[in-house]
Amino acid sequence: MTAFLLTAAYSYLLGSIPFGYILVRAFRGQDIRQTGSGNIGATNVSRTSPRLGALTLILDALKGLTAVAVTRILFPGHDILLGAAAFFAIVGHMFPVWLRFRGGKGVATGLGSFVLLTPKIILVMVAIFAVIFLAFRYVSLASIVTVALFPLLAWMIEPYPGTPQMLTFIAASSLLIIAKHHENIRRLLAHTESRFQWSRR
Repeated sequence: MTAFLLTAAYSYLLGSIPFGYILVRAFRGQDIRQTGSGNIGATNVSRTSPRLGALTLILDALKGLTAVAVTRILFPGHDILLGAAAFFAIVGHMFPVWLRFRGGKGVATGLGSFVLLTPKIILVMVAIFAVIFLAFRYVSLASIVTVALFPLLAWMIEPYPGTPQMLTFIAASSLLIIAKHHENIRRLLAHTESRFQWSRR
């Protein structure tokens, strides 16, 4: 129990680092929460600055990857703790204590969190995301569909994450990310969701 609580704590704190907010504040003197969708994630940041958006994507993914990597070093052979590290890094990104628990939607952090655990599946998911995004130019739609397929792909493709404990964390992470997209889902159904447009700045 102590190992689980420790893993949850440092994974949450790593995930809660609001890189999108920090980068936009540092380099453009703006509060990203007052721009576009108000989200601190890479998609909204890229509407202000594509370069900062790309950097936010990388850093948000790295904090999830770091949480899992640290757990693998500290607690080798404990698959349930690896799944917990991934899940709580995503929770930290979505509900950062530093920003009054108003964070991002967890896609990039989820990508980084599970890339060490389910590498083959992540490659498949990136391909699915790219196809849907290029076809419709809705980041939200591509994210929702890809994340919804994650538990099924984990069960079908790789035996390692097919353990009940790992599948539980994968399913919980997917449901949480989809739930965070509830406003996007409503706009998609109402045909009012904005298509992604790259800023030139």
